[in-house]
Amino acid sequence: MRIFLDDERQTPEGWIRTYWPDETIALLEAGGVEEISLDHDLGDDDRGTGYDVILWIEEAIVLRGFVPPKITIHSANPSARERMVAGVRAIERLTEARLRQ
Repeated sequence: MRIFLDDERQTPEGWIRTYWPDETIALLEAGGVEEISLDHDLGDDDRGTGYDVILWIEEAIVLRGFVPPKITIHSANPSARERMVAGVRAIERLTEARLRQ
């Protein structure tokens, strides 16, 4: 399964669209997600941003041994994109460290 988190862009063919971080996280928790593509700004920061998904994945790796899917960031917000890409790099480092154990 491939998940596309976005509030405005057209969903690519073959992807499942989510609008909010909690929807995306629920699918990640259920398993079977091979790839996610994340936007940051979703129209209501009180409901969360794409960065919240990054934070959840980081925590899930550390606390539960979660194996993350391939992660792509498609946010047009430059500063948020930079922060999310840094989070993806941290996820990659955590995953590599887990594999070495």
